[in-house]
Amino acid sequence: MPDTMGVNDIAFPHLGIYLENVPKSFSVFGFEIALYGVIIGVGVILGVLMAERMAKAEGMDTDIIWDFGIYAVIFSVIGARIYYVVFSWDQYRDELLSIFNLRRGGLAIYGAVIAAFVTLFVYSRIRKLSPYQIGDCGVYGLILGQILGRWGNFFNREVFGGYTDSLFAMRLPVDAVRPWDITQSQLDGMALMGDVNFIQVHPTFLYESVWNLGILAVMLLYHRRKKYHGQMCLFYLGGYGIGRFVIEGIRTDRLLIPGTQIAVSQLLGLILFLFSIIMNAVIRLRLPKTLDHTEKEDKVE
Repeated sequence: MPDTMGVNDIAFPHLGIYLENVPKSFSVFGFEIALYGVIIGVGVILGVLMAERMAKAEGMDTDIIWDFGIYAVIFSVIGARIYYVVFSWDQYRDELLSIFNLRRGGLAIYGAVIAAFVTLFVYSRIRKLSPYQIGDCGVYGLILGQILGRWGNFFNREVFGGYTDSLFAMRLPVDAVRPWDITQSQLDGMALMGDVNFIQVHPTFLYESVWNLGILAVMLLYHRRKKYHGQMCLFYLGGYGIGRFVIEGIRTDRLLIPGTQIAVSQLLGLILFLFSIIMNAVIRLRLPKTLDHTEKEDKVE
């Protein structure tokens, strides 16, 4: 590891990883393009392709996935921004136009997830399709998009936890981080390399990305054994919910319910986990009747 640190460098000292001049953006014909947005865009495209692949495995018309995907992406971005702005209102109340500036980040995944599921049920109702079958394909794309999207937070130097000296500790120059993302406890643990002050923190974006990768792996292994439409949706909600509940407890930039010290994403994570467990149990108890009914319908057709 070098003895000095540049203002744009990122280091994982205990892993022996030192990255020099990690950019937040790049320029094309004088126009600044944020890597955060590029990664989100790549995640969206690969996510829809993943959902399309799962739809083929389900024997679905893949045009449905692309049609639904367009609406889901649009409303998910809107939902993600609204969610973030609502729970970070103090940052925007005096600069309302900054609400529309997405290049600095500020998209909350839970807002996107909520908007995607609302869009799913509205779309399915209008098209007279099963939201559960479409959802079982869509969640594969959603979780893949989240796995990749978290690396946009890496380039933005955001979504991290408090001080740590653990194996995965990450060093960030203070000047590269937004002032409101740094807590007093992190400043108390601030150190100097050369002439650059840095903080050493939990890379919670990495924890969540790896956790989501594990969820995706299990979903891919299990999808041929699913017992009912909607089961993969519940598995995603439960798996992501419990992971987010734990990881959110480490983060220092949590969005809080106004007037409380309760992290809204942590509360939602716990609710989603419990909801998925209860719903799966209820459906599994009723499953034999459901299967019999389905088999009879198939014979009639």
